[in-house]
Amino acid sequence: MGTDPLILRDHLECGTVISGQDRASVLALARRIENSGLDSAWVGDHISFYIPILESLTLLSFVAAATERIRLGTGIYLMPLRHPTTTAKVASTLDVLSGGRLTLGVGVGGEFPPEFEASGIPVTERGPRTDESIEVVRRLWREEGVEHRGEHFNFGPITLSPKPLQSEGPPIVIGGRKGPTFRRAGQLGDGYISHMCSPEQYADNLENIRQHAKQAGRKEVPFETAAFLFSVQDDVYEQALDRAAGMLQMIYNRPFRDAAKKYCLLGRPEDWLEQMQAFAKAGARHFVFSLLSDSDQFFEAWENEIKPGLSQIDYR
Repeated sequence: MGTDPLILRDHLECGTVISGQDRASVLALARRIENSGLDSAWVGDHISFYIPILESLTLLSFVAAATERIRLGTGIYLMPLRHPTTTAKVASTLDVLSGGRLTLGVGVGGEFPPEFEASGIPVTERGPRTDESIEVVRRLWREEGVEHRGEHFNFGPITLSPKPLQSEGPPIVIGGRKGPTFRRAGQLGDGYISHMCSPEQYADNLENIRQHAKQAGRKEVPFETAAFLFSVQDDVYEQALDRAAGMLQMIYNRPFRDAAKKYCLLGRPEDWLEQMQAFAKAGARHFVFSLLSDSDQFFEAWENEIKPGLSQIDYR
């Protein structure tokens, strides 16, 4: 047997998404996450979308000031919508001010083409721009006098300072659902975060990523494996499903009942733990809960049932 190119974590972590739209709600939720024993807070990202959404790195800078411990992640940052020098500078600043707590989850987007048109970016170029941007951002974080001549970006030499607090820069975790995502994660990523994915698909995706990593000659790379899961807690499964389907249809502007059955955490805390067990067996080590139901109910269940139950999840 050859050397496994990806080294997964030997423990489980959990976080939740910050979804507030105003200062008070964001501040309250950030502090509650910090105090609850959760490991991370995550934010979504769009320039414009079907629903209101705050800009991701600006939002995380506010969360960073309100917290001291939790990891801060984008799930996911639409990298092709920005110039990579801007991304590198803002992310580096956030890493410094947060004390080295940033994880930059990135993806190509495309489900809302008007934001690409508004940003002056052809939606058909989003994949190649993302690949090139990852290279540029990493070089700007790590090197002095960077000069780049590429398909989409030409500049330099230029130095960005200060550098991120994390010595190699924030981990870049690749998100998405299609083949290029798995190639990008295997060749370029420090991790993978799933979206709308069943445990069976997760295992297949991770094996696909592993094969791309082998082909790229990578060896023993510490690799984050996260599962982004829309989540509804309810004592009655059908009520949880109704809630998830309705909320996701509003968010994504299309029917979602069948997808909610396959891709969401639904039901009682013990149901969540059973579903999390399946993802852990598939390779997930970091669960990101995107709450579609009452947050007070979630935090009570997290502290009393879900967090204690993590020790019973077998992921080996």
